[in-house]
Amino acid sequence: MDRNVMEEIKSEIEGNKIIIYMKGTKEMPRCGFSAAAIEVLKSYGVPFKDVNVLEDPEKWQAVKQYSDWPTIPQIYIGGEFVGGCDIVREMHAKGELEPIVRKATGTS
Repeated sequence: MDRNVMEEIKSEIEGNKIIIYMKGTKEMPRCGFSAAAIEVLKSYGVPFKDVNVLEDPEKWQAVKQYSDWPTIPQIYIGGEFVGGCDIVREMHAKGELEPIVRKATGTS
């Protein structure tokens, strides 16, 4: 069976209000950038899906093409690519990320 990784990624992004493509898992991040991004997301107390690209090299390459972004982690909120670790941390520090998270998850 041929695997359509781009379709898998599209389906994951559409099926989850917040999703992070990362090295490791939210319970056990395997890189500092992924760990930092997870800490920001956890600070909002909302559910999010993590996808460990280390377990799926094909998806790791495909997600970089999908977003046209060269690095991992990659965070999608409400179906939109938000960015990687630095962008998410910067938006969090400026108070710009929380409204996007709250809108996507319907929480306040």
